[in-house]
Amino acid sequence: MIVRKKILLIDDDKDDQINFCRCINEIDPAIECLIANNGMEAMLHLRTINPKPSLVFLDLNMPLMNGYEYLENLREQEVYNHIPVIIFTTSQNEDDMEKCRKLGATKFLTKPADVEILKSELRVLLDQYLPE
Repeated sequence: MIVRKKILLIDDDKDDQINFCRCINEIDPAIECLIANNGMEAMLHLRTINPKPSLVFLDLNMPLMNGYEYLENLREQEVYNHIPVIIFTTSQNEDDMEKCRKLGATKFLTKPADVEILKSELRVLLDQYLPE
Protein backbone atom coordinates (compact mmCIF):
# COMPACT_ATOMS: atom_id res chain seq x y z
CA MET A 1 0.00 0.00 0.00
CA ILE A 2 1.34 3.44 -0.94
CA VAL A 3 1.15 5.98 1.86
CA ARG A 4 0.73 9.49 0.55
CA LYS A 5 2.54 12.39 2.16
CA LYS A 6 0.16 14.66 4.02
CA ILE A 7 0.26 18.37 4.67
CA LEU A 8 -2.16 20.08 7.04
CA LEU A 9 -3.12 23.67 6.27
CA ILE A 10 -4.79 25.46 9.19
CA ASP A 11 -6.42 28.60 7.82
CA ASP A 12 -9.93 30.04 7.92
CA ASP A 13 -9.65 31.91 4.60
CA LYS A 14 -11.33 29.85 1.84
CA ASP A 15 -9.46 31.58 -1.01
CA ASP A 16 -6.13 30.93 0.68
CA GLN A 17 -7.13 27.28 1.20
CA ILE A 18 -7.98 26.86 -2.49
CA ASN A 19 -4.82 28.58 -3.75
CA PHE A 20 -2.58 26.72 -1.32
CA CYS A 21 -3.93 23.26 -2.12
CA ARG A 22 -3.93 23.97 -5.84
CA CYS A 23 -0.26 24.92 -5.64
CA ILE A 24 0.59 21.80 -3.64
CA ASN A 25 -1.22 19.62 -6.18
CA GLU A 26 0.65 21.26 -9.07
CA ILE A 27 3.99 20.79 -7.30
CA ASP A 28 3.36 17.14 -6.38
CA PRO A 29 -0.02 15.43 -6.91
CA ALA A 30 1.08 12.66 -4.53
CA ILE A 31 0.88 15.06 -1.58
CA GLU A 32 -2.48 15.12 0.16
CA CYS A 33 -3.51 18.62 1.27
CA LEU A 34 -5.70 18.49 4.38
CA ILE A 35 -7.51 21.57 5.68
CA ALA A 36 -8.65 22.73 9.10
CA ASN A 37 -10.44 26.06 9.55
CA ASN A 38 -8.96 26.79 13.00
CA GLY A 39 -6.70 25.34 15.66
CA MET A 40 -9.50 23.51 17.44
CA GLU A 41 -10.51 21.69 14.26
CA ALA A 42 -6.85 20.92 13.54
CA MET A 43 -6.39 19.27 16.95
CA LEU A 44 -9.37 17.03 16.24
CA HIS A 45 -7.93 16.17 12.80
CA LEU A 46 -4.58 15.19 14.29
CA ARG A 47 -6.24 12.59 16.50
CA THR A 48 -7.86 10.86 13.51
CA ILE A 49 -5.39 11.33 10.64
CA ASN A 50 -3.12 8.36 9.92
CA PRO A 51 -0.40 8.70 9.05
CA LYS A 52 0.05 12.07 10.72
CA PRO A 53 0.85 15.03 8.49
CA SER A 54 4.51 15.47 7.68
CA LEU A 55 4.20 19.24 7.70
CA VAL A 56 1.79 21.86 9.08
CA PHE A 57 1.14 25.31 7.62
CA LEU A 58 -0.49 27.55 10.23
CA ASP A 59 -2.27 30.89 9.96
CA LEU A 60 -2.22 33.09 13.06
CA ASN A 61 -5.57 34.88 13.07
CA MET A 62 -8.45 32.41 13.30
CA PRO A 63 -11.54 31.93 15.44
CA LEU A 64 -11.89 29.44 18.34
CA MET A 65 -8.18 28.65 18.63
CA ASN A 66 -5.71 30.98 16.94
CA GLY A 67 -2.33 30.03 15.55
CA TYR A 68 -0.38 30.95 18.68
CA GLU A 69 -2.65 28.84 20.89
CA TYR A 70 -2.49 25.93 18.46
CA LEU A 71 1.30 26.05 18.18
CA GLU A 72 1.73 26.17 21.94
CA ASN A 73 -0.70 23.25 22.39
CA LEU A 74 0.97 21.20 19.66
CA ARG A 75 4.47 21.69 21.06
CA GLU A 76 3.31 20.57 24.51
CA GLN A 77 2.27 17.16 23.12
CA GLU A 78 5.22 14.86 22.66
CA VAL A 79 3.46 12.76 20.02
CA TYR A 80 3.14 15.81 17.72
CA ASN A 81 5.98 18.12 18.70
CA HIS A 82 8.32 16.74 16.00
CA ILE A 83 6.07 17.93 13.14
CA PRO A 84 7.53 21.01 11.43
CA VAL A 85 5.15 23.99 11.63
CA ILE A 86 5.45 26.78 9.11
CA ILE A 87 3.60 29.94 10.04
CA PHE A 88 1.61 31.02 6.97
CA THR A 89 0.17 34.46 7.56
CA THR A 90 -0.27 37.95 6.13
CA SER A 91 1.66 39.38 9.09
CA GLN A 92 5.13 40.80 8.54
CA ASN A 93 5.39 41.96 12.14
CA GLU A 94 8.73 41.20 13.81
CA ASP A 95 7.01 40.66 17.18
CA ASP A 96 4.75 38.00 15.63
CA MET A 97 7.78 36.28 14.11
CA GLU A 98 9.64 36.29 17.42
CA LYS A 99 6.64 35.03 19.37
CA CYS A 100 6.17 32.17 16.88
CA ARG A 101 9.84 31.27 17.05
CA LYS A 102 9.68 31.13 20.86
CA LEU A 103 6.58 28.90 20.66
CA GLY A 104 8.43 26.45 18.42
CA ALA A 105 7.59 27.44 14.85
CA THR A 106 9.95 25.97 12.30
CA LYS A 107 9.69 28.82 9.80
CA PHE A 108 7.66 31.98 9.12
CA LEU A 109 6.21 32.55 5.64
CA THR A 110 4.33 35.72 4.80
CA LYS A 111 1.52 34.91 2.37
CA PRO A 112 2.47 36.22 -1.07
CA ALA A 113 -0.28 37.88 -3.12
CA ASP A 114 0.91 36.20 -6.32
CA VAL A 115 0.10 32.49 -6.77
CA GLU A 116 3.25 31.81 -8.81
CA ILE A 117 5.39 33.22 -5.99
CA LEU A 118 3.46 31.08 -3.51
CA LYS A 119 4.09 27.98 -5.62
CA SER A 120 7.80 28.79 -5.86
CA GLU A 121 8.11 29.32 -2.09
CA LEU A 122 6.13 26.15 -1.35
CA ARG A 123 8.36 24.13 -3.68
CA VAL A 124 11.44 25.24 -1.70
CA LEU A 125 9.78 24.45 1.64
CA LEU A 126 8.57 21.03 0.50
CA ASP A 127 12.06 20.15 -0.72
CA GLN A 128 13.46 21.22 2.63
CA TYR A 129 10.91 19.76 5.06
CA LEU A 130 9.15 16.82 3.41
CA PRO A 131 11.05 13.55 3.67
CA GLU A 132 11.38 11.51 0.48
